[in-house]
Amino acid sequence: MIEPASFYANPETMETNAYQVDSMEDKEEITRRAVQEFRGLRDLLVENGVNVTSAKGLATSPDMVFPNWFFSLPDRRLMLCPMLNQNRRDEREPALVKLLGKMHKELIDWTKYEDFDLSLESTASIVSDRVNDKCFAALSARTDESLARKWAEYMGYDLHLFKTKSHKGIPVYHTDCVMWIGTTVAGLCTECIAEDDRQRVLSALRKDHEVIEFNNEQLRNFCGNALEVRGPQNEKMLVLSKKALGAMDERQIEMCHEHFEKLLFAPLDTLEQYGGGSARCMLAELF
Repeated sequence: MIEPASFYANPETMETNAYQVDSMEDKEEITRRAVQEFRGLRDLLVENGVNVTSAKGLATSPDMVFPNWFFSLPDRRLMLCPMLNQNRRDEREPALVKLLGKMHKELIDWTKYEDFDLSLESTASIVSDRVNDKCFAALSARTDESLARKWAEYMGYDLHLFKTKSHKGIPVYHTDCVMWIGTTVAGLCTECIAEDDRQRVLSALRKDHEVIEFNNEQLRNFCGNALEVRGPQNEKMLVLSKKALGAMDERQIEMCHEHFEKLLFAPLDTLEQYGGGSARCMLAELF
């Protein structure tokens, strides 16, 4: 997790992120609330036995709280990812790359694809089902089809590509806003998926998971942006925002409780409003 040094609506990313809303508040006040929300989620995870590695962000990179610039792969390789926007590319701060490098046995650098205007923004672009060797990618300016195919081939995963449409008529900018995949259950905003792709994606998920379906309004409340984590006794827990939990109906919450020991939720309203991302976006798994 990366604690924001400065946080506000990133002007470089707003063209592709339909969920950022800039209310033009004082940046220092926005940052103060964002740091408070960040620490609240971090502390909640730690209190529940989740191992968290935390670092400080850069003042020049307002989206650094969402660490989408690297993959930590299960074989303990570190992959640096090509990012769409320049101030997101700047998040690859050398000291952080060095720190992560010490935790991994090999570095794979895909940043060269930025020279060809190709992007693949880590776990935000590709949502993986590591248990069943599958992955899913919603095509957008931040998720290039050719790189998604290349990544899936590298991992030996079966890739499921699909198109989406947000409430503003543009693609949903990141796959991890559309869906999450746990060990036995998955969440999916079926309503935003193109009709030609919808049943195919849903069927692929249902082969191995019970699926909780969300509508577009629930997507805007970040119900699709969650992550399964494990506690000290290997108990499964789902991390999401307070807003996301509040937007679920009774049956959807019951389904979550059927598959998870706990639901870990925290208020992330400032980060969601100005950043257009939520709990899952703030978490990068380390292997």
